Amino acid sequence: MPPLDWLRVFEAAGRLGGFSAAAREFGLTQAAVSQRIGNLEAWLGRALFVRGPRGVTLTVEGESYLPLVQESLSALARSTEDLFGTAPTELRVAGLASHIEALVMPRAAAFLAAHPGVRLMSDSAARRAGLDEERTWLQIRFGRGVWPGREALLIAPEILTPMAAPGLGWSAGIIDLRGERPGWRDWARLAGAMPEGQARLSVDSMGHALTAAEQGGGVVLGSLPLARAAMVEGRLCRLQAPEMATRDGYWLTWPTDRLTARRQRALVEGFHAALIREDL
Repeated sequence: MPPLDWLRVFEAAGRLGGFSAAAREFGLTQAAVSQRIGNLEAWLGRALFVRGPRGVTLTVEGESYLPLVQESLSALARSTEDLFGTAPTELRVAGLASHIEALVMPRAAAFLAAHPGVRLMSDSAARRAGLDEERTWLQIRFGRGVWPGREALLIAPEILTPMAAPGLGWSAGIIDLRGERPGWRDWARLAGAMPEGQARLSVDSMGHALTAAEQGGGVVLGSLPLARAAMVEGRLCRLQAPEMATRDGYWLTWPTDRLTARRQRALVEGFHAALIREDL
Protein backbone atom coordinates (compact mmCIF):
# COMPACT_ATOMS: atom_id res chain seq x y z
CA MET A 1 0.00 0.00 0.00
CA PRO A 2 1.27 3.50 -0.79
CA PRO A 3 1.18 6.05 2.05
CA LEU A 4 -2.34 7.16 3.01
CA ASP A 5 -1.37 10.84 2.68
CA TRP A 6 -0.53 10.36 -1.00
CA LEU A 7 -3.85 8.61 -1.62
CA ARG A 8 -5.87 11.32 0.10
CA VAL A 9 -4.22 14.06 -1.95
CA PHE A 10 -4.73 12.07 -5.16
CA GLU A 11 -8.41 11.57 -4.32
CA ALA A 12 -8.92 15.29 -3.69
CA ALA A 13 -7.12 16.30 -6.90
CA GLY A 14 -9.14 13.79 -8.94
CA ARG A 15 -12.45 14.76 -7.32
CA LEU A 16 -11.87 18.51 -7.55
CA GLY A 17 -10.22 18.44 -10.96
CA GLY A 18 -6.89 20.05 -10.17
CA PHE A 19 -3.88 20.39 -7.90
CA SER A 20 -4.75 23.94 -6.83
CA ALA A 21 -8.19 22.92 -5.56
CA ALA A 22 -6.70 19.97 -3.67
CA ALA A 23 -4.09 22.29 -2.15
CA ARG A 24 -6.85 24.59 -0.86
CA GLU A 25 -8.75 21.69 0.66
CA PHE A 26 -5.75 20.47 2.64
CA GLY A 27 -4.14 23.84 3.31
CA LEU A 28 -1.04 22.87 1.32
CA THR A 29 0.89 24.56 -1.44
CA GLN A 30 0.32 23.43 -5.01
CA ALA A 31 3.93 22.28 -5.11
CA ALA A 32 3.36 20.05 -2.08
CA VAL A 33 0.33 18.46 -3.73
CA SER A 34 2.25 17.95 -6.97
CA GLN A 35 5.10 16.30 -5.05
CA ARG A 36 2.80 13.86 -3.26
CA ILE A 37 1.07 12.85 -6.47
CA GLY A 38 4.43 12.50 -8.20
CA ASN A 39 5.56 10.20 -5.38
CA LEU A 40 2.39 8.12 -5.77
CA GLU A 41 2.88 7.84 -9.53
CA ALA A 42 6.49 6.75 -9.03
CA TRP A 43 5.40 4.16 -6.44
CA LEU A 44 2.73 2.76 -8.79
CA GLY A 45 4.86 3.04 -11.90
CA ARG A 46 1.98 4.71 -13.75
CA ALA A 47 1.01 8.27 -14.62
CA LEU A 48 -2.27 9.26 -12.96
CA PHE A 49 -2.55 12.77 -14.42
CA VAL A 50 -1.74 14.41 -17.73
CA ARG A 51 -0.12 17.80 -17.04
CA GLY A 52 -0.98 20.55 -19.50
CA PRO A 53 -0.69 24.34 -19.76
CA ARG A 54 -4.33 24.72 -18.68
CA GLY A 55 -4.29 22.27 -15.81
CA VAL A 56 -4.35 18.54 -15.27
CA THR A 57 -6.66 15.71 -16.32
CA LEU A 58 -6.82 12.10 -15.18
CA THR A 59 -5.23 9.44 -17.34
CA VAL A 60 -7.09 6.22 -18.10
CA GLU A 61 -5.28 4.59 -15.18
CA GLY A 62 -6.13 7.55 -12.97
CA GLU A 63 -9.82 7.37 -13.88
CA SER A 64 -9.85 3.67 -13.03
CA TYR A 65 -7.97 4.11 -9.76
CA LEU A 66 -9.94 7.11 -8.41
CA PRO A 67 -13.24 5.34 -7.53
CA LEU A 68 -11.33 2.50 -5.88
CA VAL A 69 -9.40 4.95 -3.70
CA GLN A 70 -12.58 6.88 -2.88
CA GLU A 71 -14.43 3.74 -1.85
CA SER A 72 -11.51 2.56 0.30
CA LEU A 73 -11.09 5.93 2.04
CA SER A 74 -14.84 6.16 2.72
CA ALA A 75 -14.92 2.63 4.13
CA LEU A 76 -11.94 3.40 6.36
CA ALA A 77 -13.57 6.61 7.61
CA ARG A 78 -16.87 4.86 8.37
CA SER A 79 -15.21 1.99 10.19
CA THR A 80 -12.99 4.31 12.22
CA GLU A 81 -15.97 6.45 13.21
CA ASP A 82 -18.12 3.46 14.16
CA LEU A 83 -15.39 1.92 16.29
CA PHE A 84 -13.63 4.89 17.83
CA GLY A 85 -15.60 7.99 16.98
CA THR A 86 -16.88 10.46 19.53
CA ALA A 87 -19.76 12.86 19.19
CA PRO A 88 -18.87 15.90 17.01
CA THR A 89 -18.14 19.02 19.02
CA GLU A 90 -18.33 21.57 16.19
CA LEU A 91 -20.60 22.32 13.25
CA ARG A 92 -19.52 24.91 10.70
CA VAL A 93 -21.84 26.29 8.02
CA ALA A 94 -21.21 28.75 5.19
CA GLY A 95 -23.58 30.88 3.15
CA LEU A 96 -24.36 34.37 2.01
CA ALA A 97 -24.41 36.79 4.92
CA SER A 98 -28.11 37.53 4.41
CA HIS A 99 -28.94 33.80 4.43
CA ILE A 100 -26.93 33.15 7.60
CA GLU A 101 -28.59 36.11 9.30
CA ALA A 102 -32.15 35.22 8.28
CA LEU A 103 -32.12 31.42 8.29
CA VAL A 104 -29.50 30.38 10.85
CA MET A 105 -29.23 33.04 13.55
CA PRO A 106 -32.92 33.02 14.59
CA ARG A 107 -32.67 29.25 15.15
CA ALA A 108 -29.15 28.99 16.53
CA ALA A 109 -30.16 29.15 20.20
CA ALA A 110 -32.68 26.32 19.86
CA PHE A 111 -30.20 24.14 17.97
CA LEU A 112 -27.48 24.67 20.58
CA ALA A 113 -29.93 23.96 23.41
CA ALA A 114 -30.82 20.64 21.75
CA HIS A 115 -27.13 19.76 21.22
CA PRO A 116 -25.16 20.65 24.37
CA GLY A 117 -21.41 20.52 23.89
CA VAL A 118 -21.62 21.49 20.21
CA ARG A 119 -20.14 24.74 18.94
CA LEU A 120 -21.86 26.35 15.94
CA MET A 121 -19.69 28.43 13.60
CA SER A 122 -20.72 30.41 10.52
CA ASP A 123 -18.71 31.65 7.54
CA SER A 124 -20.09 34.39 5.30
CA ALA A 125 -19.50 34.29 1.54
CA ALA A 126 -19.52 37.59 -0.33
CA ARG A 127 -21.25 36.13 -3.38
CA ARG A 128 -22.89 32.90 -4.41
CA ALA A 129 -20.13 31.97 -6.84
CA GLY A 130 -17.70 32.09 -3.93
CA LEU A 131 -19.37 29.07 -2.31
CA ASP A 132 -17.75 26.81 -4.91
CA GLU A 133 -14.34 27.86 -3.55
CA GLU A 134 -15.41 27.89 0.11
CA ARG A 135 -13.52 25.39 2.29
CA THR A 136 -16.47 25.02 4.68
CA TRP A 137 -18.22 21.97 3.25
CA LEU A 138 -21.65 22.43 4.88
CA GLN A 139 -23.37 25.27 3.05
CA ILE A 140 -26.69 27.05 2.65
CA ARG A 141 -27.39 27.62 -1.03
CA PHE A 142 -30.15 29.25 -3.04
CA GLY A 143 -31.42 27.49 -6.15
CA ARG A 144 -33.33 24.44 -7.27
CA GLY A 145 -31.55 21.88 -5.13
CA VAL A 146 -29.37 20.32 -7.82
CA TRP A 147 -25.62 20.85 -7.61
CA PRO A 148 -23.22 18.27 -9.10
CA GLY A 149 -21.48 16.30 -6.38
CA ARG A 150 -23.65 17.64 -3.54
CA GLU A 151 -26.58 16.38 -1.50
CA ALA A 152 -29.25 18.87 -0.47
CA LEU A 153 -32.13 19.17 2.01
CA LEU A 154 -34.77 21.85 1.49
CA ILE A 155 -34.95 24.49 4.21
CA ALA A 156 -37.73 26.59 2.66
CA PRO A 157 -39.17 27.22 -0.80
CA GLU A 158 -38.80 30.73 -2.12
CA ILE A 159 -42.11 32.61 -1.99
CA LEU A 160 -42.28 36.28 -2.95
CA THR A 161 -44.92 38.73 -1.81
CA PRO A 162 -45.26 42.54 -1.60
CA MET A 163 -44.23 43.91 1.81
CA ALA A 164 -43.33 47.26 3.31
CA ALA A 165 -42.64 49.01 6.59
CA PRO A 166 -45.66 49.40 8.92
CA GLY A 167 -48.02 52.13 7.76
CA LEU A 168 -46.68 52.23 4.21
CA GLY A 169 -48.51 51.11 1.10
CA TRP A 170 -48.30 51.29 -2.67
CA SER A 171 -48.10 55.08 -2.59
CA ALA A 172 -44.56 54.74 -1.21
CA GLY A 173 -43.41 53.38 -4.57
CA ILE A 174 -41.71 50.10 -5.34
CA ILE A 175 -38.17 48.82 -4.87
CA ASP A 176 -36.67 47.08 -7.89
CA LEU A 177 -34.58 43.97 -7.28
CA ARG A 178 -32.25 43.00 -10.12
CA GLY A 179 -31.17 39.39 -10.51
CA GLU A 180 -32.47 35.93 -11.27
CA ARG A 181 -35.57 36.02 -9.07
CA PRO A 182 -38.93 36.80 -10.70
CA GLY A 183 -39.62 40.53 -10.53
CA TRP A 184 -42.53 42.94 -10.52
CA ARG A 185 -43.52 42.20 -14.13
CA ASP A 186 -43.78 38.49 -13.32
CA TRP A 187 -45.84 39.29 -10.24
CA ALA A 188 -48.07 41.61 -12.28
CA ARG A 189 -49.02 38.74 -14.60
CA LEU A 190 -50.20 36.86 -11.52
CA ALA A 191 -51.93 39.82 -9.88
CA GLY A 192 -53.43 41.23 -13.07
CA ALA A 193 -51.94 44.71 -12.69
CA MET A 194 -48.55 46.37 -12.46
CA PRO A 195 -47.89 48.64 -9.45
CA GLU A 196 -48.18 52.28 -10.42
CA GLY A 197 -45.13 54.48 -10.72
CA GLN A 198 -41.49 53.72 -11.45
CA ALA A 199 -39.02 52.21 -9.05
CA ARG A 200 -36.81 54.96 -7.65
CA LEU A 201 -34.56 52.48 -5.84
CA SER A 202 -32.89 49.53 -7.56
CA VAL A 203 -30.68 46.99 -5.76
CA ASP A 204 -29.02 43.69 -6.62
CA SER A 205 -29.48 41.86 -3.31
CA MET A 206 -32.61 40.61 -1.55
CA GLY A 207 -30.97 41.47 1.75
CA HIS A 208 -30.48 45.07 0.65
CA ALA A 209 -34.03 45.23 -0.71
CA LEU A 210 -35.53 44.05 2.59
CA THR A 211 -33.38 46.50 4.56
CA ALA A 212 -34.47 49.35 2.30
CA ALA A 213 -38.12 48.39 2.76
CA GLU A 214 -37.70 48.31 6.55
CA GLN A 215 -36.32 51.85 6.38
CA GLY A 216 -39.36 53.10 4.48
CA GLY A 217 -37.83 52.97 1.01
CA GLY A 218 -40.94 51.51 -0.61
CA VAL A 219 -42.68 48.24 -1.32
CA VAL A 220 -40.47 45.24 -2.00
CA LEU A 221 -41.37 41.95 -3.64
CA GLY A 222 -39.80 40.26 -0.65
CA SER A 223 -38.75 36.73 0.22
CA LEU A 224 -40.97 35.24 2.92
CA PRO A 225 -38.22 32.93 4.28
CA LEU A 226 -35.69 35.77 4.54
CA ALA A 227 -38.18 38.33 5.88
CA ARG A 228 -39.76 36.05 8.48
CA ALA A 229 -37.97 37.54 11.50
CA ALA A 230 -38.66 41.10 10.33
CA MET A 231 -42.36 40.29 9.98
CA VAL A 232 -42.55 38.57 13.37
CA GLU A 233 -40.91 41.61 15.00
CA GLY A 234 -43.18 44.03 13.13
CA ARG A 235 -40.47 45.69 11.04
CA LEU A 236 -42.15 44.57 7.80
CA CYS A 237 -45.78 43.91 6.97
CA ARG A 238 -47.35 42.01 4.10
CA LEU A 239 -49.63 43.95 1.83
CA GLN A 240 -53.03 42.61 0.86
CA ALA A 241 -51.78 41.22 -2.42
CA PRO A 242 -51.13 37.82 -4.04
CA GLU A 243 -47.98 35.92 -3.17
CA MET A 244 -45.91 34.22 -5.85
CA ALA A 245 -44.29 30.82 -5.50
CA THR A 246 -41.06 30.26 -7.42
CA ARG A 247 -39.07 27.24 -8.53
CA ASP A 248 -36.18 28.08 -6.21
CA GLY A 249 -35.54 27.54 -2.54
CA TYR A 250 -33.01 27.63 0.27
CA TRP A 251 -31.11 24.38 0.80
CA LEU A 252 -28.67 22.87 3.28
CA THR A 253 -26.02 21.15 1.14
CA TRP A 254 -22.82 19.14 1.50
CA PRO A 255 -20.50 17.04 -0.72
CA THR A 256 -21.93 13.59 -1.43
CA ASP A 257 -18.88 11.87 0.03
CA ARG A 258 -18.73 13.91 3.22
CA LEU A 259 -21.35 12.59 5.66
CA THR A 260 -20.13 9.03 5.91
CA ALA A 261 -19.87 9.09 9.73
CA ARG A 262 -23.13 8.27 11.49
CA ARG A 263 -22.74 10.81 14.30
CA GLN A 264 -21.80 13.62 11.92
CA ARG A 265 -24.79 12.92 9.70
CA ALA A 266 -27.09 12.86 12.74
CA LEU A 267 -25.78 16.28 13.80
CA VAL A 268 -26.35 17.77 10.33
CA GLU A 269 -29.85 16.30 10.22
CA GLY A 270 -30.53 17.82 13.65
CA PHE A 271 -29.31 21.18 12.36
CA HIS A 272 -31.63 20.91 9.36
CA ALA A 273 -34.54 20.04 11.65
CA ALA A 274 -33.86 23.24 13.62
CA LEU A 275 -33.75 25.34 10.45
CA ILE A 276 -37.17 24.17 9.24
CA ARG A 277 -39.03 24.48 12.56
CA GLU A 278 -41.91 26.89 12.15
CA ASP A 279 -42.22 27.80 15.83
CA LEU A 280 -38.79 29.43 16.05
